[in-house]
Amino acid sequence: MEKENGVKNGIVVAVCRCQEHQFSKQPQQQIQLLEGLGVEGDAHHGVTVKHRSRVAADPTQPNLRQVHLIHSELLDELRSKGFVVNPGEIGENITTQGIDLLALPTKTRLHLGANAVVEITGLRNPCVQLDNFQLGLMSALLDRSPNGDLIRKAGIMGIVLTGGEICPGDAVRVEFPPEPHKALEKV
Repeated sequence: MEKENGVKNGIVVAVCRCQEHQFSKQPQQQIQLLEGLGVEGDAHHGVTVKHRSRVAADPTQPNLRQVHLIHSELLDELRSKGFVVNPGEIGENITTQGIDLLALPTKTRLHLGANAVVEITGLRNPCVQLDNFQLGLMSALLDRSPNGDLIRKAGIMGIVLTGGEICPGDAVRVEFPPEPHKALEKV
């Protein structure tokens, strides 16, 4: 994978969606991203929030969680800890390889495939549903930095700036926002 501005670009390993509000999403041969809405045919598709807890709090909030991305290296890390997690099983729409998604700053743009652009809005906050899927998984997706800060490793969230079709094997190019960069926070 080619490096650009010191960052290794990557590839799409898997694409997933689910029309129902279920924990896992099913792998697809392709997904269509729609500008300002998210993944066509996915339960989290829309201008306003779709996650149940956020809808209950305020259904008019903007949907900053249109697309959920996880890097496949995280799935490898989980396997090394004894978990069996495949693409889409913990709710992500896009699984990538070659990019440390958690290290990217807020407002980074990911160019996916020929046309699609997703702007990163923040970190997915792990929830107890992870333990319902596999006991101990929530703890495995949380860590502590040397100074004691909580590290959330359950992937990143984004909004669709430019729509397009995404397929496994598509390129992912990272475009950083102007400095100063802001670290990802939970959304």
